[in-house]
Amino acid sequence: MKGLAGLLSNDSLFGGRLVCRQYKQGYRFSVDAVLAAHFLEPQPGDTVLDLGCGSGIISLILAYRHPGVRITGIEVQSELADLAGQNVIANNLIGRVGIIHGNLRHIEELVAAESFANVVCNPPYRQPEKGRVSRNDQRARARHEIDAGLDDIVRAASFAVKNRGSVTVVYPAGRAVTLFAALRSRRLEPKRLQPVYGFPGSV
Repeated sequence: MKGLAGLLSNDSLFGGRLVCRQYKQGYRFSVDAVLAAHFLEPQPGDTVLDLGCGSGIISLILAYRHPGVRITGIEVQSELADLAGQNVIANNLIGRVGIIHGNLRHIEELVAAESFANVVCNPPYRQPEKGRVSRNDQRARARHEIDAGLDDIVRAASFAVKNRGSVTVVYPAGRAVTLFAALRSRRLEPKRLQPVYGFPGSV
């Protein structure tokens, strides 16, 4: 996006060893993405698909923590896909992390079937008709199911993941039943669950 260079901030993780540039006023990654990247434990030599990668934070963390894996991120918003590519370059991860600008609703046009050992996604949680939609386009599309709904995301994950591969999704507890039903409709059986509480004692 022309003219947005001055609206970027440099955020770092792992004591400054990993840098992620983000838009100050647009989409910014949350702790959910960080949790997803730490929950997934790929094996050396694995391939990972990051659906809706945003600025690339999950891909960056996975590449940093697991030097033996190769990661592909898919992002529908062109400015975020470009930014994710810049973050790959800034962290010297060319060759290990690749970014595709595309819509996961057309996953068949973007990647080969059953080509990834692991799929990870931090999807929009909110349905378009529920809750206040942000006036900021980037934030709205990251938080609400505008570009793709849960069924689209699960279908894309099912298409891309190998037999006996893993799919990792961060999702609110209040919609867990909906998520499990969507996964099972695509023959993806939930195996491991990690509850996360907003603050100590919020059980």
